Amino acid sequence: MSEQKETGDRHREYNPEDEHSFPDERLNEMLEFMANDDEIQAYLDAQNINPVTRKGYNDHGRKHIEIVRNRALALYDLLKAGGVEFNGAAQQGLDEEDEGVIVALAATIHDIGHVVHRDDHAYWSIPLAADLLDRILPNFYDTGDVVRVKGEVLHAILCHHTEEDPLTTEAGVVRVADALDMEKGRSRIPYEKGGRGINTVSSQAIQRVSLMQGDTVPVLVEIEMLNAAGVYQVDNLLKAKLQDSGLEQDIRIVAVNIRDDADQLVERVEL
Repeated sequence: MSEQKETGDRHREYNPEDEHSFPDERLNEMLEFMANDDEIQAYLDAQNINPVTRKGYNDHGRKHIEIVRNRALALYDLLKAGGVEFNGAAQQGLDEEDEGVIVALAATIHDIGHVVHRDDHAYWSIPLAADLLDRILPNFYDTGDVVRVKGEVLHAILCHHTEEDPLTTEAGVVRVADALDMEKGRSRIPYEKGGRGINTVSSQAIQRVSLMQGDTVPVLVEIEMLNAAGVYQVDNLLKAKLQDSGLEQDIRIVAVNIRDDADQLVERVEL
């Protein structure tokens, strides 16, 4: 489904920062709708104020959402190609096409609770997202399916940053994709303002994240680090999101220090 380029005989690398056109018509229609919806776009701007402007955290605005959504859809694509079953839409009696719609919707509006507060933002996102979904989904579904899709999207939003474990593969994808936005561009705002907290410094250490088809598992995530500070992003943040996501056996994560330095503390980390 995602655009891809050949990077060798075994792997095809996905560029998740590129906007993709998917063969699923319903998903493309939903993506276009969200891109042109004034209320959603206003949330994507407003939700950056509390985490970045007021608390000095990493970016949680439009760029973060674009990367998370595209990585979530790339993950979805790779997992489907690897034979991983998605249970959210299926158990609700929805179409297979609705799997991608659920992933895309949840990835797009998972952080809107930040307009209320950074703390517990996933919980604040639920009522705000519910109102949006009540307006959006009737354009695409009948009443019964509105309820089913809405429930699956809210489940994925709730589980992206809370102790509640994802109960669906769709929700697990959104949870992991949220942590895959970790390159140094993520911390551009607080770093330029002088922020030097561990989240910001560790983000600056991540040069590139690549999603590929794996050899022994459906997905290989390769992370290029410039120094050992990047280990915090991998071991403390990404590892925590992958744990109990339901995708632990389907995703292999390898982080490599690409800087040629004889004194480097960390050369390679693998989850």
